Amino acid sequence: MRSCTRDSEKKNQKGRKTDRTPIQTQGYTIMESNTENNVKQQQPAQRIQIYPPTTSGVSPFWIAKYERDAKKYWDQFYRRHQDKFFKDRHYLDKEWDQYFSGSGRKVILEVGCGAGNAVFPLIATYPDVFVYACDFSQRAVNLVKAHKEFNETHVSAFVCDLTSDDLGKHISPASVDVVTMIFVLSAVSPEKMPLVLQNIKKVLKPNGYVLFRDYAVGDLAQERFSTKDQQISENFYVRGDGTRAFYFSKEFLTSLFKEQGLDAEELGLCCKQVENRARELVMNRRWVQAVFRYSDGVNCAPSSEALSKSDLCCQENIKPKADAEPIKDFVVDMSEGMAVEMFGAPTNDTEVIEIELGGCDIKIKVLSKEYQHTCKSTGLMLWESARLMAAILARNPSIVAGKRVLELGAGCGGICSMVAVRSASIMVATDGDRKALELLNQNITSNLRPPYLAKLVMKKLEWGNRVDIDAIKAMNNEGFEVIIGTDVTYIPDAILPLFSTARELISSNKSAEKDQAPALILCHIFRRVDEPSLLSAASRYGFRLVDKWAKGSPTNESQSLISSWFPENNFEEHIPTSALNIMYFQLD
Repeated sequence: MRSCTRDSEKKNQKGRKTDRTPIQTQGYTIMESNTENNVKQQQPAQRIQIYPPTTSGVSPFWIAKYERDAKKYWDQFYRRHQDKFFKDRHYLDKEWDQYFSGSGRKVILEVGCGAGNAVFPLIATYPDVFVYACDFSQRAVNLVKAHKEFNETHVSAFVCDLTSDDLGKHISPASVDVVTMIFVLSAVSPEKMPLVLQNIKKVLKPNGYVLFRDYAVGDLAQERFSTKDQQISENFYVRGDGTRAFYFSKEFLTSLFKEQGLDAEELGLCCKQVENRARELVMNRRWVQAVFRYSDGVNCAPSSEALSKSDLCCQENIKPKADAEPIKDFVVDMSEGMAVEMFGAPTNDTEVIEIELGGCDIKIKVLSKEYQHTCKSTGLMLWESARLMAAILARNPSIVAGKRVLELGAGCGGICSMVAVRSASIMVATDGDRKALELLNQNITSNLRPPYLAKLVMKKLEWGNRVDIDAIKAMNNEGFEVIIGTDVTYIPDAILPLFSTARELISSNKSAEKDQAPALILCHIFRRVDEPSLLSAASRYGFRLVDKWAKGSPTNESQSLISSWFPENNFEEHIPTSALNIMYFQLD
């Protein structure tokens, strides 16, 4: 059951247990009995934190990586979405016409230009302006230069990281009339935001303006981040694709700009509400809109008239009809992800992997690689050990032929179960993560046809959970003759529940033939759990190691059961890493 990140294993001691008392865990329950090492004395109960708490936030390792690779994540963003993600910002002239119009040619700096969604509407409305367009994503700048309206007499586009690069190398000092910052500063770490403003001041004329619009505290997207354990710091979150977003309060924003000599001329908190009546969903979008002036030492506080005018937008509501698309001139930059949530648009957070096994092509959906780093369920991915074990079963159907087979931690792919069901009499695929099971159901129904589809049963199984175990026993009270687990041994505290569950569900019918006796087969890469620890846990629940195999390790093939599964010289393509191991257990 792959249901947590490998960097989030925690353990708390709580309560006590006695003989024959279950150890309650979050994700697993270890069932003790009189026959298990004859434990008579009381011992502290072990509470295992399989799922990380919702308040744990992003680990320091990932925080550092998101900062270090910020440019890479935005490059990937524009490689994937090109210029189709954000709508063109035609509202700029409606909001700030007085700053773009007037006598003389205005020089504008668009910070974080992206694909040019603000640049080209400005040029179309104000043909005399000259726009410097910068972004720290090379792909974004390339999209601007490739735009059909791009003309070097009106636009200069260049790559610049305003937290570290000198803007003065591209623009003359004190030469820019207006700087536009539209949903860009939120992508910067809060501690580096002053560096961005200091860089902008170098090229901004005295009494020049910064036009600002960005996400506000309380936006619906922020609420969703809070429930998904994606918080980096206060009001700062990471999206599923690795890009980040900060949510501003008016107080924070005013202080941030004021400290850099930029005074608020206008400042307001704006709200829009979009309702989808068909789905009975309401989306509250909130953003801060402001105008700052580089006063060059002259203090200028925001006027009450300006604040009042800005705050009026909080009263606006937009309610599309049940079958309507989002309103086209909706002035909030609605991201594709938000459209998915509200209007049922197709999601792109999955990718399809094609695998050829035993002459059959299997296509499975898994979580897209660019979202895997923020996903708390490793069951939404496909692991090397599953590929190897599925290939072995396809080449050696006799392993499961006519037998009752159970897969532990099948994840969303379930490729071992889909191969085994062709020969097994009963095939049950299990996982403890409901999201993984939902995707597993899609993959099974799209790849299998009768009669195999009817033979493969999916069940929720948290290792050691009494209710889950009894539900599986009810459908097969004879026990399973083969139990398979691929890459399910990476959490130390889950090893005892794993063997405990396998012991309860494996058939007790022993056979004289070693290769026909009920077996537990584990395929994995050794990570935080080593072989001696696995053997100790297995012994505790009555399992003994009959055979083992490791890539690159010599074995006596005449005596090795596992080695006989591999055909000579033509199996390397199914072994993606040299670290894979297989362990074959039977009951004592």
